[in-house]
Amino acid sequence: MALQTIVKISNVTNLSDARYCAGMGVDMLGFSMDEDAPEYVDPKKFEEIRSWVAGIKIVGETTTTDTEHIERLLDTYQPDVLQVDEAALLPFLGSFGKPLILRVDLSQVTLDQLKTLFQTSSAGADFVLLESRAPLHIDDDLKQTLQPLANRYPILLGTGISAQNVHHLLAELPVQGIALSGGEEERPGNKEFGELMDILEAIEEE
Repeated sequence: MALQTIVKISNVTNLSDARYCAGMGVDMLGFSMDEDAPEYVDPKKFEEIRSWVAGIKIVGETTTTDTEHIERLLDTYQPDVLQVDEAALLPFLGSFGKPLILRVDLSQVTLDQLKTLFQTSSAGADFVLLESRAPLHIDDDLKQTLQPLANRYPILLGTGISAQNVHHLLAELPVQGIALSGGEEERPGNKEFGELMDILEAIEEE
């Protein structure tokens, strides 16, 4: 199975999502390592899920800015890739030799601030993941801002994506890939994949 672009699945919490996404050929599965996050996956469950998937990059996701705590998380989870929210951490984290993802919440920055962040703070990030905690429509102003940035920086677009617009967005914006989010199971082994499935099937190579 192959997809038309790089795909990261964020906030994976269950084996159903992990196995389905791995089978569809996604590139990265992300797991929250933060105990206070609703999507938190404890180390034991993380290892159980990880043992069922192969050939896919495992991303440890954290919002903490405490470098000692990050070191402990890396030691406990041993992810292939580390995702953080704070650009100032990138120079320090680069010493660990792991690929780094910098997550940016588009609902918290202006377009000018976004451009400045890329120009001054994104060095050291293998990918910059653009998400939004608030519902966000990718309007013409945002597209005009992202087009030149996506030509220069390795962006993963993680908001405003649907099965109906994904091809249009990929054609308009030269991003490296997209990011989608996992969801909760109704009960173990029982999962409706909904829009996640619709988007992945839309970008499946024929």
